[in-house]
Amino acid sequence: MCGSEGLTKPEKVSTFSQENVFRIFRPSDTVRMKSYPSESQESLMSASPEAVTTSRSPAAALTGRWQPVGLGQARITGGFWAPRQLRNGEQAIPSGQGQLESAGNLHNLRLAAGIGEGEAIGPVFADSDVYKWLEAVAWEYARNPSEDLLERQRELTAIVADAQREDGYLDSVVQLRYGDEGRYQQLVWSHEHYCAGHLIQAAIAQVRCTADRGLLEVAIKLADHLVANFGDDKTVDVDGHPVIEMALVELYRETGTQAYLDLARWFVEARGHGIISNHGHEPTYFSDRVPVREAATVEGHAVRAVYLAAGATDVALETGDAELLEALKTQFAHMWATKTYLTGGLGARWEGEAFGDEHELPSDRAYAETCAAIGGIQWAWRMLLATGDAKYADAIERMLYNGFLAGVSLAGTEYFYVNPLQLRGAAHADNNRSPAHGRRGWFDCACCPPNIMRTLASLDGYLASTSADALQLHQYAEGAVAADLPGRGSVGLKVETAYPWDGAVRLTVEQTVDGPWAVELRIPQWAEGATVNGTPTEAGEYARIEREWSVGDVIELQLPMATRVVAADPRVDAVRDCVALERGPLVYAVEQSDQQADVDDLHLLPEASVASSYDPELLDGVTVLTARGRAGTGHQAGAWPFEPGRTDQVGDEVEITAIPYYAWANREVGAMRVWLPRG
Repeated sequence: MCGSEGLTKPEKVSTFSQENVFRIFRPSDTVRMKSYPSESQESLMSASPEAVTTSRSPAAALTGRWQPVGLGQARITGGFWAPRQLRNGEQAIPSGQGQLESAGNLHNLRLAAGIGEGEAIGPVFADSDVYKWLEAVAWEYARNPSEDLLERQRELTAIVADAQREDGYLDSVVQLRYGDEGRYQQLVWSHEHYCAGHLIQAAIAQVRCTADRGLLEVAIKLADHLVANFGDDKTVDVDGHPVIEMALVELYRETGTQAYLDLARWFVEARGHGIISNHGHEPTYFSDRVPVREAATVEGHAVRAVYLAAGATDVALETGDAELLEALKTQFAHMWATKTYLTGGLGARWEGEAFGDEHELPSDRAYAETCAAIGGIQWAWRMLLATGDAKYADAIERMLYNGFLAGVSLAGTEYFYVNPLQLRGAAHADNNRSPAHGRRGWFDCACCPPNIMRTLASLDGYLASTSADALQLHQYAEGAVAADLPGRGSVGLKVETAYPWDGAVRLTVEQTVDGPWAVELRIPQWAEGATVNGTPTEAGEYARIEREWSVGDVIELQLPMATRVVAADPRVDAVRDCVALERGPLVYAVEQSDQQADVDDLHLLPEASVASSYDPELLDGVTVLTARGRAGTGHQAGAWPFEPGRTDQVGDEVEITAIPYYAWANREVGAMRVWLPRG
């Protein structure tokens, strides 16, 4: 339901649909636009998880493929994202270790390593939170090396290594509760492969960022154990929670060991053939109802579904499986058009943390788990690198600024697990994950906080990529981006911008090579009227500027920042006849703190114009939107009938103030809504 730009007057609002989300723009007559075919094997390329910036497939590096830039070659130095990364590194990551200590995760690993006495504490996937935290430490060390981070990493890595069994098996909770005979007996629920996957991802980040091989040796030993035990002629079973697929492919990229890629492919292909139903469980929840290459959409538990899709994309890229990639393109398109919230949030149901049916997107009951947004970003990143299609970079932007960022406080140390688009004024916090509690420092099921930490720490890697003759910029942030053009040398750009508050992006060439090369700039789909050096360009594509460059040359990108009033798809019953406000990449919300009347009673006037102004003192500095609306229904509670559409039932005219959705619940916990009725 999300994706299209809107207009400033509700009578001309845009409606979100698959057609306008994925429409194809014609090349401009003045600025050359480039699209990248993905129908052939030659277009497939290596992608990397969580912006693993130094990933290079040992299999091939075909001309024309997009590759992530090298570690440290993309760097955020200021603007919108820098203070968030700073708080993540200075506050969240150090305090995360204390939270893991208090919750018992580290206690479990110590016991498995033969240190101390006691019993296993916490959920079966407790180890995974430790590994995500270790991954965050590695990426943060690469950004800002410190002996403190290195010491924390090495101390915990040594405990993990000591907890590993001689044959490579490692899962502290299973080891402590069930012993060797309990291994893989309930893989559908035990998360043993899930924990292994996060360990492998942490190990790869660690060796790339610090050169320490301690955790990598543990990961290789564990992966070898999996190779020895799973497959057609071995144990035929799959973990109920995917992530091992992504991890094994990345370990293949790091080591060149073919067996890891083969096992990842086996795990992907094994889904949808009744393995989980043989355990007596309903397969939809586990994305196991339909084989991955035959599925037309995503379904079931949202995080599991997008992690699986990301891993399947990795497999398609490394094996040259164009058929599988085409299936994944179809699934992503259907998800984005019918199962994605305006914020980029994924997962409509609290029950099963799951995707719902098509257009089942209730605002107040939205689950939209923070981890699902992160998994969606990971999948979209792989699809972007594989296809060169700007819609995936647009999707990353929407999820990143809205569905993901709402999950962490401005201070960087409190979190939302669930991200609805509406909270009623009288909402009762009947669940410890309910946003009615406000953001929390940790959760009993603490998958989201360390996931946020590792994403923020590795965020620089999502900014750019390279091909044989070009540097692509996907996301705009104050900083610098460099690239190695194969056989030619290094090129680099300085990026100056106040994005997302201002649409001006100034690029200065700081390093170049002999001969022509290209800069390719994403023009967001919402940015109608964008210009490059004053020349109009098309939205929804990459503008390619190719020439011989000199140090000091400048490119000026101007992205219009008009406020957009967008209408809900009428098939989304919960918000039919409602509108929402957007500006640039940001979705806006009305929060009780800013209103003259109850948020639950607000209506946006059909003829209302929307004004914007930047307030440097509010919520770390935000652009605020204001418009005229009405408050109250004019209807006596309990009196019937109530007739929708009658203007005499609407109350006094008031000013409505909207703030970026990501910033809500940072002052107080109160009513909030993204979608407003018109009236």
